[in-house]
Amino acid sequence: MTYGETTTRPREVEMDGAAASSERLSLGVAARLSRYLQVLTQAKKMGKETISSQELSDYTHVNSTQIRRDLSGFGKFGKRGVGYNVEALVSQIRKILRTAGQHNIALLGAGHLGQAIASSDIFADHGFRVVAIFDVDDQKVGTTVGNQVVRHTTELRQMVEDEDIVVGVLAVPTNAAQGLADELVEAGVKIIFNYSESLLLVPPEVTVHTSSPAVDLLYALYFYLT
Repeated sequence: MTYGETTTRPREVEMDGAAASSERLSLGVAARLSRYLQVLTQAKKMGKETISSQELSDYTHVNSTQIRRDLSGFGKFGKRGVGYNVEALVSQIRKILRTAGQHNIALLGAGHLGQAIASSDIFADHGFRVVAIFDVDDQKVGTTVGNQVVRHTTELRQMVEDEDIVVGVLAVPTNAAQGLADELVEAGVKIIFNYSESLLLVPPEVTVHTSSPAVDLLYALYFYLT
């Protein structure tokens, strides 16, 4: 197995007109649609039935004209003077992003961060379900986090197969991340969400997304200062 960059992406298409189901969205469109979905999901939980492009703009800081342009490329979702139906738009964006349905997650790390992730709705709100939690610490193995009993990582491969797990979440110390990423890859997981600072080396067919609050803060600070 040859290890290369953290992710290799297929050809991307900027979807200005009707969406072609056989083509990938551009990174920009996919990122913005994901931001819209995050706001819409929270609005739905708050009982909001409609939302305007200006309200979406206020919450996402994406220009309202860009929002209307993004959404119009996939059909007519809103009504002038009324806005978008929140529930319908959530459903449509999930279809566009091909995330409709239930997707199973393996969470590696039962420490403070792992416990916070397991007890949060952050994944469940978007159709992701933590079906297994793993750790290498014998004091954590066998304890309960959320509604899951913590398993040893030696059970990872079998659980990935049994539960049809497609995503692995790393909530572990930086020095442990690469070894556990290797185990996820060997188990057949194709998407890794990395909460550590480790620069992971994975095969080209595996996608890695690293989430760093510090990087997000630097990004926000840059725009504040300039």
